[in-house]
Amino acid sequence: MTGYTMLRNGGVGNGGQPWVLRWSSRIRLTWLSFTLFIILVFFPLIAHYYLTTIDDADDAGKRIFGPRTGNELCEVKHVQDLCRIRESVSEELLQLEAKRQELNSEIAKLNLKIEACKKSIENAKQDLLQLKNVISQTEHSYKELMAQNQPKLSLPIRLLPDKDDVTFPLPKSNRNCRLHNCFDYSRCPLTSGFPVYVYNSDDYPFGSSLDPLIKQAFEATVRTNVYVTENANIACVYIILVGEMQEPVMPKPTELEQQLHSLPYWRTDGHNHLIINLSRKSETQNFIYNISTGRAMIAQSTFYDVQYRPGFDIVVSPLVHAMSEPNFLEIPPQVPVKRKYLFSFQGEKIESLRSSLQEVRSFEEEIEGNAPADYDDRIITTLKAVQDSKLDFVLVEFTCKNQPKASLPTEWALCGERDDRLELLKLSTFALIITPGDTHLVISAGCAMRLFEALEVGAIPVVLGEQVQLPYNDVIRWNEAALIIPKPRITEVHFLLRSISDNDLLAMRRQGRFLWETYFSTSDNVFSTVLAIIRTRIQIPAAPIREETAVEIPHRSGKAAGTDPNMADNGDLDLGPVETEPPYASPKYLRNFTLTAMDIYRNWNSAPGPFHLFPYTPFDPVLPSEAKFLGSGTGFRPIGGGAGGSGKEFQAALGGNVPREQFTVVMLTYEREEVLMNSLERLNGLPYLNKVVVVWNSPKLPSEDLLWPDIGVPIMVVRTEKNSLNNRFLPWDEIETEAILSIDDDAHLRHDEIMFGFRVWREARDRIVGFPGRYHAWDIPHQSWLYNSNYSCELSMVLTGAAFFHKYYAYLYSYVMPQAIRDMVDEYINCEDIAMNFLVSHLTRKPPIKVTSRWTFRCPGCPQALSHDDSHFHERHKCINFFVKVYGYMPLLYTQFRVDSVLFKTRLPHDKTKCFKFI
Repeated sequence: MTGYTMLRNGGVGNGGQPWVLRWSSRIRLTWLSFTLFIILVFFPLIAHYYLTTIDDADDAGKRIFGPRTGNELCEVKHVQDLCRIRESVSEELLQLEAKRQELNSEIAKLNLKIEACKKSIENAKQDLLQLKNVISQTEHSYKELMAQNQPKLSLPIRLLPDKDDVTFPLPKSNRNCRLHNCFDYSRCPLTSGFPVYVYNSDDYPFGSSLDPLIKQAFEATVRTNVYVTENANIACVYIILVGEMQEPVMPKPTELEQQLHSLPYWRTDGHNHLIINLSRKSETQNFIYNISTGRAMIAQSTFYDVQYRPGFDIVVSPLVHAMSEPNFLEIPPQVPVKRKYLFSFQGEKIESLRSSLQEVRSFEEEIEGNAPADYDDRIITTLKAVQDSKLDFVLVEFTCKNQPKASLPTEWALCGERDDRLELLKLSTFALIITPGDTHLVISAGCAMRLFEALEVGAIPVVLGEQVQLPYNDVIRWNEAALIIPKPRITEVHFLLRSISDNDLLAMRRQGRFLWETYFSTSDNVFSTVLAIIRTRIQIPAAPIREETAVEIPHRSGKAAGTDPNMADNGDLDLGPVETEPPYASPKYLRNFTLTAMDIYRNWNSAPGPFHLFPYTPFDPVLPSEAKFLGSGTGFRPIGGGAGGSGKEFQAALGGNVPREQFTVVMLTYEREEVLMNSLERLNGLPYLNKVVVVWNSPKLPSEDLLWPDIGVPIMVVRTEKNSLNNRFLPWDEIETEAILSIDDDAHLRHDEIMFGFRVWREARDRIVGFPGRYHAWDIPHQSWLYNSNYSCELSMVLTGAAFFHKYYAYLYSYVMPQAIRDMVDEYINCEDIAMNFLVSHLTRKPPIKVTSRWTFRCPGCPQALSHDDSHFHERHKCINFFVKVYGYMPLLYTQFRVDSVLFKTRLPHDKTKCFKFI
């Protein structure tokens, strides 16, 4: 312990020597550090030198520490993997480097191109600016040239010659009068509107001799005619009524002639005058025959060939229903086609041709050449032989049971009373009309009366005598409604009548019914037809048909229409691209002048009314620059690589023949504001919609605080005079499109369904195109027609509560369709949709078109409609049977046709665009 203590105290022995110990410790540390430095520094250098010296030996086998070859080093497995990685990385680095250099080269080239493009753009901008300046200057120069070299097109100046003008050239004879030499066109410019001045017969002595019924009917017709004017100075035509006159007070021919020549606007020769002699009876005499009428036109039912001037005078029908409308319930139906008698004839010939020529000396002076052969004896013999053969039921009587009616010489007089004759004609398929034996009598009141009665009850007229001039013969194709046979062919008549098929018989009967209703039935029709013939001859367009003035009910709008999520669901329909455009009206009708000259016969023989106020068929694709629309839809398309298939071309060109257009929604409502607002909101964003016309059918106005939705198009609320379902089809002047979508206020249709229906209608513009289908059926036990709404494989009607139709039919429904039908609609507050289907099918002879599989369109949860009433179907049964009586037959046609998209329910990949066509 002593030694240890000494060391801790820093000394040795007694005195310790601490400095010696400290010195020795320092020496040991220095030596140790120096040794380590030598080892760490010099030894590696010496080893490196030694190794490199040894490896320089020539003998490769003696190299111990030198570097070895790659194969020798890669013999180890993990070293081999590292070698492969190194080689791959090296190759990639080389490739990247090459690409980098290539990209740098391309970047440099592109930079050069960018600079060149920038310079080209600047140059192009300068060129464009110069071209704009050139175009502007060219347009300005073109306008200046047009203003200098092309006169302004304006309406012709109306020529009104002085009323005392006597310089009009005279024809050699009044018998040679035609329009070109006896009519003053200067009083009738194309834009005059065809003003007609009618003399008041009471102002002249012969007025007291007129038949009161004819006079009263004529005055009533004149008051409502759109062409009649009270300003005689601007009139185109002057009309005077001179008959029918009553026998006891009939003035002498010379007195009547003086009174006519004293008319204030007669102007010495009566040009531009029309003398009307209407006949209400078959015995009306031709008292104008011995009167000098100058250049005045004559309209009557009896003419001799020396008196009648073709293309100038007018053969009119007798005025049977002077102050009464025809009773459609008394008119027999047009079916069955064949009736009890194949043909019938009743008449008595009072005077033969030979005795007529001997006794009537005033006529003998006018007859030139030999007397014609009298075939009446041969006709009597032949017809009696047919009756006696009993091959067919025929009825011919050549002697009247009672006193025959008075008649002209050689004319077959009528037998019995009118009602008796009509009863016989109702049982006859054909009605024989034997013309007078005197061939110089081209038409008589008796023949015209027989023709009138035959057409009225549906007996097809068979006129024996081709020389006859039937009423309105220069504008009506009588061969479509009657058989005109020369008398020498009397032996072939029976064979000819039996050879006519049922379809042809029905077609002739329908055409005869149309002619009778349009041009014969009433005094208004007769007078309007006479004016229409003159207007057509001088090629003046018809006056535009009147439209119903819409009296708007003020309403507040601005409520933002919501979006119904159901409206966006297209179901199985894919309509292709849709272009949304602002509202625009349909193109105006451009054929006012050309139609009069080009389509005379078609209009007169197929038009729905006598007035021709709307005298064109709107379904013909006759358009300005029509060829430009043929490039798509129906035109040529290249095979492969061409545009098409998506529906865009179809919807843009509307089938290739019709320009772009929109439709107007007409919505009938009655005090259901909440339902109405919901229906209007559902129309928000509907493509092709032009405007909405809400027909407010209630006398009670809408609530003042009612806020109407803003759906992006105008909403016109129209006030009606009375509560009538006929208001649905009034041609409102606010409807500016040809297409009308008639829709109930509780109808619930998706946008895609409406668009699909509209596109289908554009391909079938003359049809009703809609969604809910119905059909009619024959009730065998009760022998009547029934209305049926059950699901079926066929249909004959499409309800107008959700259907498209042409505005043309709105005019026909409101102004041309028989008033009896509209009255029944008002009586039952029902059946207006059935009436429209009857009208369209009657005119087109085509069934309606149903689109999509939807069978009903009522919105769920809406208040009950009139159709849920128990009496609803009973009333519709009555309507159908009444309409059949009015039309004379059942015009509705069955169809099993339904229109869907071509790819309806066809599964296609999502990247394929569905087209839009029809099957």
